[in-house]
Amino acid sequence: MGRKRSLDKILSSEYVSISELVELSGVRYSTIKYYTEEAMISFEQEDTRLTRRYPRELALKRLEEIRLMKEVEGLTIKQIKEKLCLG
Repeated sequence: MGRKRSLDKILSSEYVSISELVELSGVRYSTIKYYTEEAMISFEQEDTRLTRRYPRELALKRLEEIRLMKEVEGLTIKQIKEKLCLG
């Protein structure tokens, strides 16, 4: 594993790792991993063995959308996926 990047570097990066996304969003690692597996958050991956890279701004926006749908609207994951046109 490489050295941890500074918050300034993370905030200026177009792409971030899942651990950096956790740091920026406050959302648990397991939750982001689940959302990724459910195709609710997009990522890029050059090869199956390489780290997933999340587009920072889009991923943070999507995590906030999901949070609002869960907490404010009271939607289930299935309903959120349908609303996001994924289900």
